[in-house]
Amino acid sequence: MSCRVLKLSRQPYYRWLAAPVPEADVIEAYRANALFDAHRDDPEFGYRYLADEAEAVGQTMAVRTAWRLCSHNSWFSVFGKGKAKNGKRPGPPVHDDLCAVVDADGRTRHEFKAEGVNQLWLTDISEHNTDEGKLYLCAIKDACSGRIVGYSISSRMKARLAVDALEMGVARRGGDVAGCVVHSDRGSQFRSKKFTRALERHGLIGSMGRVGAAGDNAAMESFFALLQKNVLDRRRWASRGQLRIAIVTWVERTYHRRRWQARLGRLTPVEYEAIIESPAVAA
Repeated sequence: MSCRVLKLSRQPYYRWLAAPVPEADVIEAYRANALFDAHRDDPEFGYRYLADEAEAVGQTMAVRTAWRLCSHNSWFSVFGKGKAKNGKRPGPPVHDDLCAVVDADGRTRHEFKAEGVNQLWLTDISEHNTDEGKLYLCAIKDACSGRIVGYSISSRMKARLAVDALEMGVARRGGDVAGCVVHSDRGSQFRSKKFTRALERHGLIGSMGRVGAAGDNAAMESFFALLQKNVLDRRRWASRGQLRIAIVTWVERTYHRRRWQARLGRLTPVEYEAIIESPAVAA
């Protein structure tokens, strides 16, 4: 009766009644959800990278479609907007700074000391150039022995890079790492949902330093400085594969087993852990 009064055809009405929401709108909603999840985990990605992440979870779309959805919902890369006055756009910390110590005169300093292994881990990400493009390394260092308990190498700096390094560290330590503090900077990879969920899953405690303060993670910066001097600056790297092999070889053979450290009593990290821990834990 309403159709007759409004002089409308019945067929479009029944088509709408059978499917009130068009299939195209449903597909676009799923695509938008996939883009939003990828943007939340890696806010530095632009729409092209977000489209790749959406495709990885089964939501394939054209790059132009990803641009339209991101633009409509204001999902922009943090690097694509104008910079702040100090040139940085830091995100809010998701963890307290558990390595900060206040001196008697009120000044804040950081202590990266631990009486035993698996009490304090330090982590950071560095980037290295090759003729094929950049290669990113996320490493996790035990503050007690100086051993690199976990690392991950990839051509893309995303949250999965930090998560893979953390999972490697947990696996190498036998899974018994609950209560260990993991200190990092405020990089988006360490603030991502993927990384915080990984910390919670293994009972680890997150810690974050201040913005633009290299001293807040100085112990980890010293490792990257050694890597830069002993590997990266030695030659020009033609491919990511060559540099990947060189990094792993230097970490596992030289840094862990041949390079002694004065603070460890002129022992290597592997030798030091073998002395203070049981053979099973050291292995």
